[in-house]
Formats: sequence, structure tokens, C-alpha cells
Amino acid sequence: MKTYYVYILAGKKHGTLYIGVTNNLERRVYEHKKKMVSGFSKKYNVDKLVFFESTSDINSAIQREKQLKNWNREWKVALFFF
Repeated sequence: MKTYYVYILAGKKHGTLYIGVTNNLERRVYEHKKKMVSGFSKKYNVDKLVFFESTSDINSAIQREKQLKNWNREWKVALFFF
């Protein structure tokens, strides 16, 4: 059975947040840290894993990602600063 991850990356304190989905969290965080893929996280230097959740259902992961992206910043930060 596959595992899917919804994750949040942060840049510096009080900086930009990035939310994504992957089936290989370790590889994906490595790619963000090494700036291997052009895009949002590379542009805004967002590469510190601050939160993740796992599920065995890709549709649930995508739904959760969309839900988190619609949250306000305060709610997102509350996930990893408690």
C-alpha cells in the first residue's frame, strides 16, 4: 500500500509557506532543499519541513492539501507551533 504525504515547508521565520503533496516525503524535501525544481519554493527559498500528515489515499491527500491552502496563515502556523 502506498503512503501519500501532505506537507508544509517554510522559509525564514514569519516567511512564506508552501503546501504540497508527495508519495516520497524524503525525496521531495531533498529536492526543495537542493533547489532542483524551478518554481515557487525555489523562487521564495522555502525549504524547511515544518509539518506533514500521511494517508494511504491520494484523493484524501489532495483534498487535505486544498483545504490547507484555503486556511488563513494563523491556522496553518498553529499546526506546527503549538
